[in-house]
Amino acid sequence: MPGELLAMSEDVEEREAMEYDVVIVGAGPAGLAAAIRLKQLAQAAGTEVSVAVLEKGSEVGAHILSGAVIDPKALNELFPDWKELGAPLETPVKTDRFKILGPQGELDISWLPMPGFMKNHGCYIASLANVCRWLGQQAEALGVEIYPGFAASDLVYREDGSVKGVIVGVVGVAKDGHKKDDYQPGMELHGKYVFIGEGVRGSLAKVIQAKYRLTEGREPQKFGIGIKELWQVPPENFQPGLVQHTLGWPLDDKTGGGTFMYHFGDNYVSIGLVVHLNYKNPFISPFDEFQRFKQHPSVRPFLEGGKRIAYGARAITEGGHQSVPKLAFPGGVLIGCSAGFVNLPRIKGSHNAMKTGMLAAEEAFKALQDGREGDELAAYETAYQGSWVAKELKIVRNAKPLLARFGTLLGGIVLGGLELTISNLTGGFSFLGTLKHGKTDAASTGLARDYKPIVYPKPDGVISFDKLSSVFLSNTNHEEDQPAHLKLKDPEIPISVNLPKYGEPARLYCPAGVYEVLYDEAGDNPRFQINAQNCVHCKTCDIKDPSQNINWTTPEGGGGPNYPNM
Repeated sequence: MPGELLAMSEDVEEREAMEYDVVIVGAGPAGLAAAIRLKQLAQAAGTEVSVAVLEKGSEVGAHILSGAVIDPKALNELFPDWKELGAPLETPVKTDRFKILGPQGELDISWLPMPGFMKNHGCYIASLANVCRWLGQQAEALGVEIYPGFAASDLVYREDGSVKGVIVGVVGVAKDGHKKDDYQPGMELHGKYVFIGEGVRGSLAKVIQAKYRLTEGREPQKFGIGIKELWQVPPENFQPGLVQHTLGWPLDDKTGGGTFMYHFGDNYVSIGLVVHLNYKNPFISPFDEFQRFKQHPSVRPFLEGGKRIAYGARAITEGGHQSVPKLAFPGGVLIGCSAGFVNLPRIKGSHNAMKTGMLAAEEAFKALQDGREGDELAAYETAYQGSWVAKELKIVRNAKPLLARFGTLLGGIVLGGLELTISNLTGGFSFLGTLKHGKTDAASTGLARDYKPIVYPKPDGVISFDKLSSVFLSNTNHEEDQPAHLKLKDPEIPISVNLPKYGEPARLYCPAGVYEVLYDEAGDNPRFQINAQNCVHCKTCDIKDPSQNINWTTPEGGGGPNYPNM
């Protein structure tokens, strides 16, 4: 029964437990869609299914960040009447532009022939955070129990080794590890099946993928970092329904990435930069590249006279088809960006995340009806392979490797465009087969001696800004007296290895000023400092650190950013 409390006397520390049919970690598009689909199926069958959704943010949507241009394909399946129900997708795409930028000029290539799926007409510009808030309301109306502010910090296993549940709500541990007066050991939430929908580079998903060898035979996952600001601009600068993407400047041809600008809602402009994390130059600062981009003569006029009202950053999965791990493990499944279903050329993933959550829900519901629990939902993997998600990712599978090998112009536009066109027309056939990604993003980092430090322009405080004022806009907050959630496997490596070898890139790739190298008054004796309270939970450090020395773990529930309208 939902809410039933059991004493866990066999644990080292006594902890209460709550039993559910399905426990879902993460109230993102995948987790909420899964919860809703489970309840819809139960309702149609005239039965009951107990579902709990855990969210580490202070509320549903607090940690959700995306561009976002949303393909409503999955939403149409989940709620065919979503418009009548008031889903916050109020701005349809009207104008679709694609440009190449140079330092001072631009070249509009929107006229180039591209596969139909690359067009954004029929999609909607929206705040994905607000879409998740709305999905949360629909889920609760169906009887789903949602627990915001509850970080799932560890896993619980059955005697046979299958995942039984998660530990949530551990609070009151001081920085030095002692238990404070308000200490709570947390609670175990048990599920007949556990869905992991933590998003990109989730801490539990990492453990599960390693324990059950889910990535064997797959290419390494690839990532990007997306940095975004939300502006409210004067009416004369606002073009409702405008979607604009660019390639080129401020990034060089060997550094993958691009920018986006979307006009929606109440004179809102969502603007951002994505940098692929397989870049080689260790002196690149994605944050500063983004601030530089906004000063471009074709971009600045959209923002002048406006007000920056929100800031955030998040890693993005980019590996696609060949990097998707095995999806089912004993006792549960991976859904959404915990597995990585982003369509990189389309710069979209929320529709795929929702669909995978729904597919997992359908297979779990069948298993529950058969009286099963704790086994491996192999049928979910089969359902995914036959779905439009898998077909979509197969068509675009070579876009990322071509970019990595041949650069933005040749690999991304010429070869990539030809590859996408042929693959789309043939339903996924490619003369190239399926290209490999090869190195991880961490292993792609070049040596400092082979590059020159980059001197970025100082922010003007009008269009461009510094990291700390940006973090302030993210509403990031953490309980200060708690163990650092950014853990170094070896505290000596940042100064003894990363600084001389790579220039310690953590101080540059982090978009929140979390990592610093400090020196004494004489400019000697460097030391590595972690400002964990600044962390916006983007996970870039866990991905890009060249020594793979940083392990991102969950802080106390409710900590981190609180994104409005992102």
